[in-house]
Amino acid sequence: MKLGSLTLRNRLVMGSMHTGLEDSPFNTSKLASYFAERARGGTGLIITGGYSPNKRGWLKPLASEMTTRLQAMRHREITGEVHAAGGAIAMQVLHAGRYGYHPFSVSASNRKSPITPFKPSALSTKAVDQTVSDFARAISLAQKAGYDAVEVMGSEGYLINQFLAARTNNRTDAWGGTTEKRMRFPVEIVRRTRELVGGDFPIIYRISLLDLVEDGQTWEEVVEVAHLLEDAGVTVLNTGIGWHEARVPTIITQVPRNAWVDYTARLKAEVSVPVCASNRINTPEAAEEILASGKADLVSMARPLLADADFLNKAAAGRADEINTCIACNQACLDHVFKNQKASCLVNPRACHETTLVLRPTRAKRSVAVVGAGPAGLATAVSAAERGLDVTLFEKAEDLGGQFKLAMQVPGKEDFRDTLRYYRRRLEVLGVDVRLKTEATPADLASYDEVVLATGVKPRIPAIQGVDHPRVLRYDQVLSGEVVPGRQVAVIGAGGIGVDVSVWLTHDVGETPDEWMAHWGVADPSLHRGGLTEPKPRAPQREVTLIQRKTTPIGIGLGKTSGWAHRAVLKQSEVRQISGASYDRIEPTASGDRLRLHLTVDGATEVVEVDHVVLCAGQESVRDLVAPGRTVIGGADVAAELDAKRAIKQGTEVAAAL
Repeated sequence: MKLGSLTLRNRLVMGSMHTGLEDSPFNTSKLASYFAERARGGTGLIITGGYSPNKRGWLKPLASEMTTRLQAMRHREITGEVHAAGGAIAMQVLHAGRYGYHPFSVSASNRKSPITPFKPSALSTKAVDQTVSDFARAISLAQKAGYDAVEVMGSEGYLINQFLAARTNNRTDAWGGTTEKRMRFPVEIVRRTRELVGGDFPIIYRISLLDLVEDGQTWEEVVEVAHLLEDAGVTVLNTGIGWHEARVPTIITQVPRNAWVDYTARLKAEVSVPVCASNRINTPEAAEEILASGKADLVSMARPLLADADFLNKAAAGRADEINTCIACNQACLDHVFKNQKASCLVNPRACHETTLVLRPTRAKRSVAVVGAGPAGLATAVSAAERGLDVTLFEKAEDLGGQFKLAMQVPGKEDFRDTLRYYRRRLEVLGVDVRLKTEATPADLASYDEVVLATGVKPRIPAIQGVDHPRVLRYDQVLSGEVVPGRQVAVIGAGGIGVDVSVWLTHDVGETPDEWMAHWGVADPSLHRGGLTEPKPRAPQREVTLIQRKTTPIGIGLGKTSGWAHRAVLKQSEVRQISGASYDRIEPTASGDRLRLHLTVDGATEVVEVDHVVLCAGQESVRDLVAPGRTVIGGADVAAELDAKRAIKQGTEVAAAL
């Protein structure tokens, strides 16, 4: 596809993601290696994380910026490595506006963001004009740095979005007060940029299709600004969904795949420039269908290329079943970035660590026994086999997966199945000796050069009187389908597993994408400003009481960028939540077909009568085979919730060190 002076080798775009590597010149080489690996993997166009056009637009103090020629020259290492790998790369220019996590943030108006502690200053009329020029200069510098294109970040609730929406723009000067004046800011940025960079340099504009916030843009306004941007010189319109402060999830696992593509198709029908689809597209089959149906001209995938740098090459070679699919968990990418840590990927811990976590070919043929085929064991076995080691994988169950097999049963976590599909296929391709329904013994392991124990965990049974009653169930019995609980259920333990079990208990597994949208209040933006309406109540499948000993709010320890959505689902599903409880005893009712769970909450006794009690009270490590000289990883090492991120990272690191 030809975009101005740039010809793309395919229509796959790696969307912008801030990794944290952008924020220091000392990490430039790491960033270059990270991008170059995706370029070697066949990606058509890579878009960097956001670089601010000036200091007041920083995402955080001393964050990434493009303001000087020296900075531009440093970027030649990045562009040079990507070009050497056969790829093309665009720099994204992003002004955080009121999302800036620092005390000198600015915005269209002085309205504070709900996701930062700092109240912004309103830009003066002169400062707005200067900011427009700063955008244009930053893009000109990107061109000098060797970038093949640039993306102007106009969505997700950052500064340009803040100018466009009445929610955040109450100005009365030439930059606000009417719809037309609010649109002037992005249009002037593109117009002045085009004057500086010439007619052929590709300018991509990330446009907000659905703000998903109150007082956001209408569809008519989105289309109008798209037309104005076309006239000003935009080459491509890339699509964004939702502000960061929106109370509708847009990219996490529970969002249906391809949920937003129809809005992209709707915009494509209105404009003449190419349009790029994005958000929750994570398979080559989905991308190909979007392109073939004419819903978009390009497809953007961000996190899927964290998960597998060779995504495009594998798809092109007919090896799509070997793609390590992004499961949209956010645990190692966005959660890390929003906690001021370096981004990576739960299913691919090498992401952003390409120079330090290296799977080098082994110099000596050695035999490795891996015991346990949960996430830790699978990561070890595959990574060790990729290095050329002779690997045998023991698993006492009938299939691979361990606790992952339970997680993928939870509504909204169906994508977890793809991780097991990936590992199953890689084990086959690499020729790993997989021994299912085989419980390894010390004698079995005696002949191996290296033994890695990834024997996992088992549910912890708390010391509660009556816990041995047949109507008291473990979480694995419920999620595996071994036992089907009754209409009223009490869940003991409100960590990640307790929340997942509560979602499983209350949800209809047949929820359609349209029903999902209705439950979250997503509506036609031509009828409802910002694409928001009143959410449609859910009809929970069971009455669930979720109980924890801790006095903190339930779910407070869940993921930084996804926990709020999981807590919202509990509320939508009318899950009763009790914190600060002690479990006194469990006893059957007089009829024997129900249970009475006796609690003490805030010094008062309470009785919860239910059909079943489900135990989600933590895990214990399985360490029967632990012995000197054997490496212990994953849940067998530390039974702290079900931490697949730690397990897969630990397994990969152990394999790299063998």
